[in-house]
Amino acid sequence: MAREKSDSANVKKAAAEKKPVEKEIPAAVSPASTAKEAAPAPEKTAAAKKKTAPAAKEAEPTPKAAPAAKEAEPVKKAAPATKETEPAKKTAPVAKEAEPAKKAAPAAKEAEPAKKAAPAAKEAEPAQKAAPTTKKAEPAKKTASAAKKAEPAKKTASTKKKTASADKRKAKAPVAEPENTPVVAEPAPVMEESNLPRRSVAFIGSECHPFVKTGGLGDVMYALPRELARLNCDVRVILPRYACIPQEYQNKMIYRGEFYMDLGNTGRSYYVGIMEYIWDGVVYDFIDNEEFFSWGNPYTNLVDDIPKYCFFSKAALAALNYMNWIPDVVHCHDWQAALVPVYLRTLFKGSPVGRARSVITIHNLRFQGVYNIPTIKYWSGLPDEAFGMGALKQDWVEANMLKGGLAYADRITTVSGTYAWEIQTSEYGERLEDHLRYHSHKLRGIVNGIDYGMWNPETDPALAENYGLGNVLDHKMANKLALQKELGLEQDTGKFVIGLISRLTNQKGLDLVNAIVPQVLDGNTQVVVLGTGDKQYEDAFRAYEGSYKGTFSACIQYDEGRAHRIYAGADALLVPSRFEPCGLTQLNAMHYGTLPIVRETGGLKDTVEPYNEFNGEGNGFTFDRYDAGLLLDAINRAKSLYFNNRYHWDEVVQRDMAKDVSWEKSARQYKDLYLELTQW
Repeated sequence: MAREKSDSANVKKAAAEKKPVEKEIPAAVSPASTAKEAAPAPEKTAAAKKKTAPAAKEAEPTPKAAPAAKEAEPVKKAAPATKETEPAKKTAPVAKEAEPAKKAAPAAKEAEPAKKAAPAAKEAEPAQKAAPTTKKAEPAKKTASAAKKAEPAKKTASTKKKTASADKRKAKAPVAEPENTPVVAEPAPVMEESNLPRRSVAFIGSECHPFVKTGGLGDVMYALPRELARLNCDVRVILPRYACIPQEYQNKMIYRGEFYMDLGNTGRSYYVGIMEYIWDGVVYDFIDNEEFFSWGNPYTNLVDDIPKYCFFSKAALAALNYMNWIPDVVHCHDWQAALVPVYLRTLFKGSPVGRARSVITIHNLRFQGVYNIPTIKYWSGLPDEAFGMGALKQDWVEANMLKGGLAYADRITTVSGTYAWEIQTSEYGERLEDHLRYHSHKLRGIVNGIDYGMWNPETDPALAENYGLGNVLDHKMANKLALQKELGLEQDTGKFVIGLISRLTNQKGLDLVNAIVPQVLDGNTQVVVLGTGDKQYEDAFRAYEGSYKGTFSACIQYDEGRAHRIYAGADALLVPSRFEPCGLTQLNAMHYGTLPIVRETGGLKDTVEPYNEFNGEGNGFTFDRYDAGLLLDAINRAKSLYFNNRYHWDEVVQRDMAKDVSWEKSARQYKDLYLELTQW
């Protein structure tokens, strides 16, 4: 009884020591000066009050970490600290101050083995929590190390042989708990993430699912920030407030403030409104201006898009200053946000946000934002130094917005390792290969992932029957039959079904597909096409549907639900791209147990290993040169394995479903990149 009182006294003492620390950080938040564009001080105060809401929101994951509440504190404290210049410095001391208090309890308890075991288990937890960061086989290793840490508790128990047998039984029971890893390790991810170094990151881009999406950029802007939030990053996503954003999201946006900002050499001040939407640990801030964003589509033509994205890039940085939320890293995407690093090092250099480091990601090098120098100089207002040959200037008379961003950014990333190498060659460099080779020391390739919340055959509501790795062979055929019925194809599980989900353009290798369709349709094969694009391909695939009724289906549209059903119902997915920075369709297909047939380029080469018939290794079928005959050969190799060796085909299906194609690994690489840039 005396020991229990001593326990509670120590706990209260530790809590009392920590309370001043909690109060100290909010008090230390200085009202940092905002940019020239910022509104008067009263408006800043209102914005600062509202900022506390997102901070509290981001601390939500910590309740899962109840067993080790002390470790969760850095998350709580780091959120306000992101307003300061050096959040990392604020977080580290707090974590160190909390540790002695944590260790004080076990020190006082050495005389009591039963209670000693509980702190030992807590200390072992961070090791167990590291399991999700590595391969799935590693939790066992981590458990072993955790058990070793708990061993001193056992030894202490054995030394107290003079204690009563009832006390011995009490001592042994808690000690055995750390060995029960499957149970203890359940809440592991939150614990481990809360201990990671904290960084604040502002994502700036032109689209993001589910608000507005035209391609893979929208998926990345949605999934990557969410995964980074799980890794203890404080993330904001800054987007234009397009009129085409669905009303259900518009209605949930909260007004954060407004100010006026000059733009280029126009001689005018432009309204900048900030509307905020908080979802799943990520704050989305929308830049509001009807003059630029009231049109139906995010992209129209360069004449209109150049002014729009000059305004957006500058307003995004001005909004960060206005909200007094200064990130450690500004991460911008594609040419639409490429002027952000240029503004950061020129017009915003002396403002609070000018202290941030910058990263620019190339999602597709083909699109660069090239226009004549006078127009871009007029709308951007950038100084003459930014229009040198080493920055925006191209071909002496043009300005290239992406080229300028690459020159001024601290780091350049692209969406796969192979594509990072390819864009430094004349074949794939889109006339920027020399510029990229010059900046190659800043260039990194990090392959994309897919969001398992959106793409999961076990829970996907669009499927006829859900399935997972354990029962894919039993339920995938039901999805094939449902797909055949939906599209008017002959219902036969013995048919080999090939899916193609793509934008119908030359980049996607559709000229190769168009050339071999009659040879592919041999009586045992069906082809399903889903997508829109160039009229020549839309018409060609409609013609094939008319000629091969019941065997070829052309869905000239984009239907998200149908795409899910094709991934689940097809046996193979075709991705014969001329070039492919990363590609997400092959990752979706693998996760749904559909084998990819791809050309070895960009992210396709990085994610699909060719099947080897001699040792059974590999997870798909590939061809190298851009040639219709080689594509047909790859399809025939897939069909041969499917019809002649179904056992090995099924092995590859299960191997693909077991492969980790989530965002977790990629997000950790981005987090490491941010830490590399912000070493303090």
